[in-house]
Amino acid sequence: MLSEESKQIPYETRSRWNSYWLVDPLDGTKEFLSRNGEFTVNIALIEGHTPVFGVVHVPVTDTTYWGLAGKGAWRLRRNRTEQISVQDRASSPIRVVGSKSHRGDSLDAFLTRLGPHEMLPVGSSLKFCMVAEGAADIYPRLGPTCEWDTAAAQAVVTGAGGCVTELNGLPLEYNTKDELLNPSFVVFADRTRDWLALMH
Repeated sequence: MLSEESKQIPYETRSRWNSYWLVDPLDGTKEFLSRNGEFTVNIALIEGHTPVFGVVHVPVTDTTYWGLAGKGAWRLRRNRTEQISVQDRASSPIRVVGSKSHRGDSLDAFLTRLGPHEMLPVGSSLKFCMVAEGAADIYPRLGPTCEWDTAAAQAVVTGAGGCVTELNGLPLEYNTKDELLNPSFVVFADRTRDWLALMH
């Protein structure tokens, strides 16, 4: 198992892991401290370098999302389980979900290039889940995150039919290097649009 609390495990050891659990017991510390309810518990199973199963739990609303590679994604809320999926075609205006606590000039530049849009500021891995359930079209993350912040929610998005890629178009991968920081990435649903062209 790997988490922020065990990040001192050397890459020499981690690189030999074929599968492992990647856990973030509290994602969205600023949201937790501000008491807005937008924090999550993230648990992912990584096989190779890919999240194949992920659970995102939202304690305040007692909502749980989970996704399984190639099988689908689901949401449990108010004792009701339903399968969720991305919205295949982006809305007009485009619904962009972004960080409530981390916003920079690069995101503003992307939004300018994007054109008409609605900005939905949300904390923690809930941003991924909003794309997964069809409540948002795109989540561009143009700043630092750690691997435990994203893996579980990535499994939810891909299970729901969405994409999580680096800015070069390759899938976001895990445990490939010594540091545990992710590169910039984008989460999206509508595959007919060239979102990556707007990132540069």
